[in-house]
Amino acid sequence: MEKIHFFDSLKKQKVLFEPICDNEVKIYVCGPTVYDDSHLGHAKSAVTFDLLHRVLKSNGYNVNMTKNFTDIDDKIIKKMHDTNQSLEKITHFYINEYKNDMKILNNLENTHEPKATDNIEAMIEMINDLMQKDIAYKISDGIYFDTSKDKEYGSLSKRASDENSLARVKINVEKRNQSDFALWKFAKEVDVSYEAPFGIGRPGWHIECSAMIKKHLAYENEAFQIDIHGGGADLLFPHHENEAAQTRCSSNSSLAKYWMHNGFITVNGEKMSKSLGNSFFLKDILKSYSGEVIRFYLFTSHYRADFNFSEEDLLSSKKRLDKIYRLKKRVYGMQSSAVNKTFKGNILNALNDDLNTSKALAVIDELLSVSNDKLDANPKDKNLKKELVSNFEFISEILGVSHNDAYSYFQFGINEKTLLEIEALIEKRSEAKKEKNFELSDKIRDELKALDISIMDTPSGVVWEKL
Repeated sequence: MEKIHFFDSLKKQKVLFEPICDNEVKIYVCGPTVYDDSHLGHAKSAVTFDLLHRVLKSNGYNVNMTKNFTDIDDKIIKKMHDTNQSLEKITHFYINEYKNDMKILNNLENTHEPKATDNIEAMIEMINDLMQKDIAYKISDGIYFDTSKDKEYGSLSKRASDENSLARVKINVEKRNQSDFALWKFAKEVDVSYEAPFGIGRPGWHIECSAMIKKHLAYENEAFQIDIHGGGADLLFPHHENEAAQTRCSSNSSLAKYWMHNGFITVNGEKMSKSLGNSFFLKDILKSYSGEVIRFYLFTSHYRADFNFSEEDLLSSKKRLDKIYRLKKRVYGMQSSAVNKTFKGNILNALNDDLNTSKALAVIDELLSVSNDKLDANPKDKNLKKELVSNFEFISEILGVSHNDAYSYFQFGINEKTLLEIEALIEKRSEAKKEKNFELSDKIRDELKALDISIMDTPSGVVWEKL
């Protein structure tokens, strides 16, 4: 195994990755609360941890990648009342929408995707355990976690309270400490609720992840329940801090050996916010750009850095991706041989260093430049072409880009009506060529050119692209 280093949010430095069990890595990433469409923040997190998944696989590890769905929450309940739809109908719809968006971004399938509502019993069991230890206690509106009982509380985020939130929220005189947080919220008239020995209600947000990790992933008799816990930087406090506290106090183990967090998304320099109208739903961006273009664009900044989305930068990034596909066109139809070991090693070295995508993309840029020069000098170099096909396959495997057909990539954005017109003209031209009617064939080529369509005859048929 090659040495891999990641930035650990707990130790606040890059550390050598050493799995709990040989060749096996268990990862849990906090997924979306499913009450609305996916936005750029979801894409940033999903692509980051999909890259982590791919890098670990390429290094020979068996990866268990688990991402949850929060399908019981205040926002979901509000959506129920606003739309007069059931919780199940709302959450089922948005879970499917999220999965479709992640598929378009070419993210690998997760090993497990547990839903909060399917794991209520596990949460009740953990809350009961904490109550028996007097670490959780009951007041009029629910069950709370006593943060003073956890000596390590605040060690992950280096924060023991959220002063901004405390300033906005009315002081709850029943709580032992104002930093204590809800494990279970007692039912109100408008709530979705579940039976529990300590009262009818529903779980708090933080308990679901601790309970689901214990139920679905936790190693037995180990110091840590999983190898890596991930999510957006906004989850570091209070969500991940509270998760870590719950697990420490209800078991003899820590939640995760390593903690990884991706940076925030800003839009044109402003933090993403629905109130600002810049939340940028993925479905809206995907009308103009392919999922691959968005994925590649997200790689142009380090995963831990805050990412400023601008259409100007997106277009610049697309042009960089275009160069990969223009070289792919030059080796179109060739069979693969073996990936260049030096190229593969340079890519892996970059990504094994805390997912350094900028360095990995620079390695690809160098490949494109050198390979184009070599093909200019010797256009019939079959060995180089076969090696390049293998290199592109590796790029697809490790980064999840360059996986499309070299010509279909340039066909994105053409509506169905125009597509049918183009295909009809190409078929008509093929018939003209068979009949040796070269005048008609050339005329049709000119018609296609007028539509900004370039065609090329290959041994396997006609290929085309939008100029």
